[in-house]
Amino acid sequence: MTASDEARLPLRAGAEYPGPEGPVSRRVLASWQRSEDYGVPLEAVDPVWAGSLISDSLFFECGHEVLTTLHQTLASEPVAVMLTDADGLVLNRFSGDTSLLRALDRVHLAPGFAFSEREVGTNGLGMALADRTPSLVRAEEHYSHSLCTYTCAAVPVLDPLTGRLEGSVNITTWAQRSADLLLALAQSAASNTAALMLARSAGQHPRPQARGGVFRVKTARLEPSAGTLQTSSASWSDASARATAAFIEDRVVAATGEPGSGRATLLGQTIRRARPGFRILSAAVPAPEDVGAWLALWTPELTKAHTAVIVENVDALPSWAAQELHDRVAATVRSIPADGRGAALTWAVTASRLDEIPAPLVGLVDRVLPVAPLRERMEDVLPLARLAAYQTRLREVGFTPAAERALTSYGWPGNVAELFTVVHDAATRTELVDVRHLPSWLVSSGRRLTRIESLERDEITRVLGLPRMTMKQAAVELGLSRATLYRKLAQYGINPGNR
Repeated sequence: MTASDEARLPLRAGAEYPGPEGPVSRRVLASWQRSEDYGVPLEAVDPVWAGSLISDSLFFECGHEVLTTLHQTLASEPVAVMLTDADGLVLNRFSGDTSLLRALDRVHLAPGFAFSEREVGTNGLGMALADRTPSLVRAEEHYSHSLCTYTCAAVPVLDPLTGRLEGSVNITTWAQRSADLLLALAQSAASNTAALMLARSAGQHPRPQARGGVFRVKTARLEPSAGTLQTSSASWSDASARATAAFIEDRVVAATGEPGSGRATLLGQTIRRARPGFRILSAAVPAPEDVGAWLALWTPELTKAHTAVIVENVDALPSWAAQELHDRVAATVRSIPADGRGAALTWAVTASRLDEIPAPLVGLVDRVLPVAPLRERMEDVLPLARLAAYQTRLREVGFTPAAERALTSYGWPGNVAELFTVVHDAATRTELVDVRHLPSWLVSSGRRLTRIESLERDEITRVLGLPRMTMKQAAVELGLSRATLYRKLAQYGINPGNR
């Protein structure tokens, strides 16, 4: 048994283990621990065959084009370049080295097989997807012995418009080959893929990089995204009532829905009702390279009395950080006296969907509260617009009937956050907002839709929002040709994202 074998089983927290090029990094140790927890065998990998591949997506189209070009420059090198989806499913593979291809076939690192950590243990692409950061796994750093003859470099690819994890670029070579340039090549290919996706996204602007942050909510007016409305839609009121009841019962709540829909706002307002007098900390997940410092900044607050915490966009947490957050929450809960009334830890999270919350945290969630997108609660648009204008000028701002029609006829793909941005810009220039103060793209789409058109727009949006839905599949589901679907997207101002 080698030193790295002894390191893998059992794993000891905080220890250093020898690797092929010095002590194994903390990230690799965390990946080994996850691999052990998943029950991955040490001797050989047995990845899952997924069958036919979905290649009708902008990500696949752009990634395939970039890797084809990269392969042409590396055709004489003993390397294999490949594209995977967000679940580690290998979508394509290029190499000019037939012996390497045959060897990769023997371990099933081939199109159609899933190579996530959960399936095969620590490997380059699996760790890149789990931690959402560039990863290099050398030789015996792999969890499974059958992969120790390879070195793998992988870089995650995020949708430049939505920030959603789409997959990874992976480059694999023999273990004895130099790995110095592998990661740089993978990073270049991933960057070029994202840039090409943006260039082919109808001129839309890239999503700002996640900056994260931690702030204290002192008053209702400073709650994330919005304040307190006197009136709201039935959908919002129902979710608010259920969230308040859950917090009163000391439940952990996950608010799910589209970014910008008001998930953190809902949690902040309801915690205030259930825990009056508590200070509320809202911690937004930053870019992966900043997560360590971000955790160190605010997690000590978990142990303080009369404090509630909202972790925003928890589905963007790297796996190691989700595990560390889980451990800190568990330690805090254990430190609370069993008979301490009102001393239970109050915390909540936001995510796009429950199944995207990292495994270490999803088991802690007691209540899931879907927050409807703004297009499904249009009665909230004008009250929110007036609130946004008031917060901009600190006094009432009026809206002409034409401006109101434009605001309530638009689909708001960016949800409440987009509405606040538009109204804030208008309110800085006038005290009576008219259509001339609104963006031209919003006014041009501002024709009031008929009831049938509204239903059609909502159904198209719903279908496109289904997991892994492609434009081709959406057209079939809706009973439309792809050309008609694209025309209706333009007609209703729907952003298809990466489809």
